[in-house]
Amino acid sequence: MTELYRGMDQASLDAGYNNSAAVKNSAALTAEFDALSEGLRQLPAARIGLRYGPATRQLIDYFPANQPGPLVVFIHGGYWQMRAKENFSFIAKGLIDQGLHVALVGYTLAPDISLAGIVDEVRASIAWLGQHAAEFGGDPTRMLLSGWSAGAHLVAMCMDEAGVIGGLAISGIYDLEPVRLSYVNDKLGLTHEDVATLSPLNLAQSPRPVLIAYGQSELPELQRQSEAFYALRKAAGLPGQLLALPGLNHFTILHQLSETQGTLAVAAKALCASQEI
Repeated sequence: MTELYRGMDQASLDAGYNNSAAVKNSAALTAEFDALSEGLRQLPAARIGLRYGPATRQLIDYFPANQPGPLVVFIHGGYWQMRAKENFSFIAKGLIDQGLHVALVGYTLAPDISLAGIVDEVRASIAWLGQHAAEFGGDPTRMLLSGWSAGAHLVAMCMDEAGVIGGLAISGIYDLEPVRLSYVNDKLGLTHEDVATLSPLNLAQSPRPVLIAYGQSELPELQRQSEAFYALRKAAGLPGQLLALPGLNHFTILHQLSETQGTLAVAAKALCASQEI
């Protein structure tokens, strides 16, 4: 066996980051997400396809709350190379029920763009919302960034944007080195320099609070990534919390955002209300 990363060979490393294969009913879960999302997108107040840039996927779907208030900006996952904001509209329900506005951000996928380019697009979407969220009732001075999987990485990369008061990072990737060495990199094309400059674990940390959540039934590498990111921030004395949710995997954890009294929906409300955890 040729050791590639943390005692793993190529097959072990690839399996260690293959969330869809690890969750046997992942296809059924994502189909359920799509069906629920279609229902949310039919809400009369929903603003679908707000354009923040010229590229095909540079669009935002906005779901307003019943009254003016804070805005949760959600960034979808898919290892920066698959899925779309439309697959995750369902997460807005729990947040809207908590009185929060929700904006789901789209971005160009690899290999059509580099990861640095994706970060730039997400930053542009946040800036656009800073200029326009008030038109829909959202408070551009109280934006909470949230994201799942690759989206959580993008949250960590964009915490310094104007108007952002905190982050809710779910099941994220914060060290890109194992990604560079795995099958995920076939489309990403990450280099050693990319790992150095685009891994949140290698960068200066935002002083804004970040809640880092993961499911205790997730792959060990995904759990380790969240724990390492939290440990780095804690060592720097920065505000935040590590939330390990029992019995949840990489997909079912999203129910805690979509359900009215879901742990993550309630946490998002608390973050927006106090700007602290």
